Amino acid sequence: MKSLLFDGVGTEPYLAEVAVADPRAGEVLVRMTTAGVCHSDLHVINGDWPFDHRVALGHEGAGIVEALGEGISDLAVGDQVVLSWFAPCNTCASCIAGQSWLCQASGAATNGLPDGSTPLTAADGNEVRPYLGVGTFSDYAVVPRSAVVPIPAEVPAAVAALIGCSVTTGVGAVMNTADVRAGQSAVVVGCGGVGQTIIMGLKLVGASTIIAIDLSPDRLETATEFGATHTLRGDDPELAEKIVAISNGGVDYAFDAIGLAATSARLPDYLKPGGAAVLVGMPARDVEVGFKTWHLVATGKRILGCNYGSSRPQVDFPRIARLYLGGQLPLDKLIGDTIPVADAARAIDDLRASTGRRMVVDHSL
Repeated sequence: MKSLLFDGVGTEPYLAEVAVADPRAGEVLVRMTTAGVCHSDLHVINGDWPFDHRVALGHEGAGIVEALGEGISDLAVGDQVVLSWFAPCNTCASCIAGQSWLCQASGAATNGLPDGSTPLTAADGNEVRPYLGVGTFSDYAVVPRSAVVPIPAEVPAAVAALIGCSVTTGVGAVMNTADVRAGQSAVVVGCGGVGQTIIMGLKLVGASTIIAIDLSPDRLETATEFGATHTLRGDDPELAEKIVAISNGGVDYAFDAIGLAATSARLPDYLKPGGAAVLVGMPARDVEVGFKTWHLVATGKRILGCNYGSSRPQVDFPRIARLYLGGQLPLDKLIGDTIPVADAARAIDDLRASTGRRMVVDHSL
């Protein structure tokens, strides 16, 4: 099968033939139909999250069940499914407590299956590890059952792919991590793929004031289309003062969808007393942020970490699909071009330039 591989920092992704193993007991073979091009892939290419092994890129995608390993009876060949890059074990303390996004036994961190193995082999005989356990820029994926979530066939494949990461992260940050209520206010710093879905989520729950922050005029215009009530440039020297004025004393929630030290450090300045800063954008591993702790203690402001939208994929993926089908989340408007996997590098360049809407890889092209 074809797979977009990456050998390490200083190299460029390339398309190559890779062999995929048959699914073992408890595993599923999925024929990938679509894959989103998400910023986390750029983190790998830029060296923010370095690995000492070859990876098959891609972590956001959807497909069709092609084959089932022994012991799986609740899926059928031909089902449309979304892949969760964070496959929970469903047996650890976090999973049992209903916090599967905190599972420590997932294979995501090792870019492989939960037992540490990989189903992929390169033409030279060396192993290839699927990025975050899924490697969605490949024609096929072998993943554990817990990484496979069936959704209605009526959901377009391109939309289904985005549910696998960015949409769930953004909408989940609003509905799960922050639990924003109708009438509350928020600022969203960074209006890329995740930031736009945070804005969609805020509109969905009835937030009254939604302030979008970015440097790109195109992205700020799109943010308004998706529900932002106000837009500001991130380099405005009076940014904090304007946010506080617009929200009459500070917002209830400030979401950082970028993950830079400079963007995260300023979040408390945007909050009203008792408000919460929500760290959503994934930073490079060595990023540290300093806060004035006296100020946080005196004002009761909080800092919330948000991994994967604090989501339970088996619950949240179908819920998001239903909201899309019901017209409450216009996810198709997130999508710009649909491209073959051979053009994924062009989509990654667009991510670097912060231009355009989401590009989706169509494996049939």
